[in-house]
Amino acid sequence: IKMTGDSRFPGVDTDGSENNEETEIVVNVGGVRQVFYGDNLNQYPETRLAELINCLSGGYDSIFSLCDDYDPGKREFYFDRDPDAFKCIIDVYYFGEIHMKKGICPICFKNEMEFWKVDLKFLDDCCKTHLSEKKEELEEIARRVQLILDDLGVDASESRWKRCQKYIWKFLEKPESSYPARVIAVLSFLFILISSVVMCVGTIPDLQVVDMEGNRMEHPTLDNIETACIGWFTVEYVLRLISSPNKLHFVLSFMNIVDVLAILPFYVSLTLTHLGAKLMELSNVQQAVQALRIMRIARIFKLARHSSGLQTLTYALKRSFKELGLLLMYLAVGIFVFSALGYTMEQSHPETLFKSIPQSFWWAIITMTTVGYGDIYPKTTLGKLNAAISFLCGVIAIALPIHPIINNFVRYYNKQRVLETAAKHELELMELNSAEGKATSSKTDLEDLVRGGKESPFQGSRLKVSHSDTFIHLLSEEKHYRTRLQSCK
Repeated sequence: IKMTGDSRFPGVDTDGSENNEETEIVVNVGGVRQVFYGDNLNQYPETRLAELINCLSGGYDSIFSLCDDYDPGKREFYFDRDPDAFKCIIDVYYFGEIHMKKGICPICFKNEMEFWKVDLKFLDDCCKTHLSEKKEELEEIARRVQLILDDLGVDASESRWKRCQKYIWKFLEKPESSYPARVIAVLSFLFILISSVVMCVGTIPDLQVVDMEGNRMEHPTLDNIETACIGWFTVEYVLRLISSPNKLHFVLSFMNIVDVLAILPFYVSLTLTHLGAKLMELSNVQQAVQALRIMRIARIFKLARHSSGLQTLTYALKRSFKELGLLLMYLAVGIFVFSALGYTMEQSHPETLFKSIPQSFWWAIITMTTVGYGDIYPKTTLGKLNAAISFLCGVIAIALPIHPIINNFVRYYNKQRVLETAAKHELELMELNSAEGKATSSKTDLEDLVRGGKESPFQGSRLKVSHSDTFIHLLSEEKHYRTRLQSCK
């Protein structure tokens, strides 16, 4: 069928003589009709709607390369796209910017903008932030899915040592991988608790013994338990270091640095005890050993490795640096003001406890935080009034940033649960497609799982990447555009 000169297509201008500025076109997107004029569309000639103005003179191929259907009688172009997203995108022709409505999936909206050939620079900054957050979530889901596939995959080309490394790494780092791994995780957790309890119990005078020189020291039984715990921590750290896929990242990781700080004082103090006496005085050795033994408190942070709640709290605090900074700023201003006022008002009293403004800082701190030890207190009427105002302001200053910090914690915790559920859902979809007899093409699909053509660790696997509505676009280089009949789950 040729469009040129065909009486069935009277809306096709074969000679292109029609004034583009006065051209009127009708666009039907998912059942929603919109009328556009050339002077509006030509502001952005590279967009798809602007190309519709000149496509009429190009014939059949030109028209249907831009739209899904065309009615020459009504001069109406049909598109099977999302009408809600389209209503937002056409704002660029009238206002020069685009705002994404609430309830529209950011990734789907980005795909719609790409289809209509509208640059992302027209998207408002607030909507770009939302889009960036969603892309980060999808990247995290893709990373989690890939990690699970890496754990499940077995590459026959790998050496026996490589396979052994992977097995040890899963055994020590991923308790959910098997029942023995969960047992090891529980044992490690118990050793941390026992070591922490022994460290505290060893300071009780009644449980200490006196050596030949009259110095108190820990009971030998507690010392043996401490040695056994350190031995467990040492073996665990060495095995994890040997089996780590990235040694440098492993060594520089915060939690692994904590592990080293929990183990190192034992060996340093042991070395000083046996060899240090020959190099320095005995008193200096004992002081150094006591200082190192205090560092044993670092092992309590090892609990964060086995507690997702503590990890969530840590990440939430990292994301709340701004709120924590505001809290410290409020308190710092209040401490300086009320300590200066307290020092000035208490100078008239002969038995004043406010000797100087720096000394008054301590009183202001314990008053604004509502602790109130009572070692320093005002004795004049004005001083007491200043104290009352200071702890009221302290309560307000502390309460103001607390709510945003709590919201950050709840938001991050819920986000992690959603990401974990989404990753499991993707794997279930892969297994479902595999059960339907699509195992033959699984190897090719899984090679597209990671951007850049990274080779899949799932050689010969029966899993297949899902192409459902919940398909993660970041898991494949191929673009999958949703139609208006599809929903974002």
